[in-house]
Amino acid sequence: MKGASSIPAVAIIPSPLFLWRFKVILFLLWGLCCCKVSWDSVMRMSVDLRDLFLYEAFLYYNPLLLVALMIWLWGVNLWVFEQSSVNYARVFDLSQTHLSYREIWRCATWLTLIVPTSMTAYLYLYSHGEVSLAASQPVLLYVILLMVLLSPFDMFYLSSRFFFLRTTWRIILPLQAITFPDFFMADIFTSMSKVFSDLECSGCRMLHRQVATIAWFEADSICGSHSVAIPLVLVLPYLCRFFQCLRQYKDTKEKTCLLNALKYSTAVPVIFLSALKYHVFPDLWISFYRPLWLLSSVVNSLYSFYWDIKRDWDLSILTRIFMFKNPSVLTNLLYGQSWVYYWVLGSNLVLRCTWTYKLSAHLRHNYLTVFAITALEMVRRFQWVFFRVENEWNKMTAKQNFEMSSDMLPSEADRLLDSNNHKV
Repeated sequence: MKGASSIPAVAIIPSPLFLWRFKVILFLLWGLCCCKVSWDSVMRMSVDLRDLFLYEAFLYYNPLLLVALMIWLWGVNLWVFEQSSVNYARVFDLSQTHLSYREIWRCATWLTLIVPTSMTAYLYLYSHGEVSLAASQPVLLYVILLMVLLSPFDMFYLSSRFFFLRTTWRIILPLQAITFPDFFMADIFTSMSKVFSDLECSGCRMLHRQVATIAWFEADSICGSHSVAIPLVLVLPYLCRFFQCLRQYKDTKEKTCLLNALKYSTAVPVIFLSALKYHVFPDLWISFYRPLWLLSSVVNSLYSFYWDIKRDWDLSILTRIFMFKNPSVLTNLLYGQSWVYYWVLGSNLVLRCTWTYKLSAHLRHNYLTVFAITALEMVRRFQWVFFRVENEWNKMTAKQNFEMSSDMLPSEADRLLDSNNHKV
């Protein structure tokens, strides 16, 4: 109608809380669908093959699930750091474009979606007789993830991927001065040694076309449980950290670097004495090598626990990591509470003693137990990150305060000039 004013259309945008709840519901529904399809697929298999292929599917996908768990936990670490006064970006010398905890969680979400979907497709296709298509699922997943990680194109957080790959290269070849990100990531890699070992086994079976077959089940095969590559991959993160300590000693001449190197060297006998079970007579293993393995496990666990408490952390002062800028329920629950320290000490000791289980090649057939212990080790490392980063931040701020106070003090020449100009 002429003269009538037009009313602009107002876009209705759902609230962020509604969108978040909707995504959570979709995520849970997707998880239930994957569980239902996987369970029906497993039940279609014969009893003789069921356990074998469950173990094989678990081998291909459990390391990627553990990687996703570690990324989720790292996102929680960053979220807590952002709420507190700890400047983690300065501690790690990160650029202004570093990933926030939201972007870390976004990466973890995609990995959590993709890996179980591929595993479900693998079980479904095999149970319906499509063996060749089933065998292609884990191969396709690994190839895609590797391409994303190594892609030189400016997508999928190129700068962060470059930082990760460069730091990894510096860990493998410690030919330069060791920085905090270098040995921090190397310490995390020691907690993921079982993940790297499973990735090696998975890659070996893919290269030798043993996916969705039972050829790999022979213990003496190239990719079997007796493979010498298993202890070599397990020990690699500890050797990298060992040589980092030697490099630090070369640069700083601090004896604590040698003591730290000794700590990482105690993991070597745990790994290789366990692997000897497959290469010596059973009686010799039980009477001689197993007691040595148990002794080396105790030494490694207690030495590592002592180093965590005495060197990596500083529990002599009240931690500020949970003193958030905006007080919340977590602040009241965690900040200044003595039970937090008792929990950290107790859980760290227990998990330090159990993590040798995952380093032992002769126990890896208990794959569900090893998976649970490896996941708990990542939770232990998640706790360790809080106190280790805060300790480093406290050292940096103390050094900065000392330098500022030193600059404010008058120099010797200034004092002499003042004394000469002083009139009595």
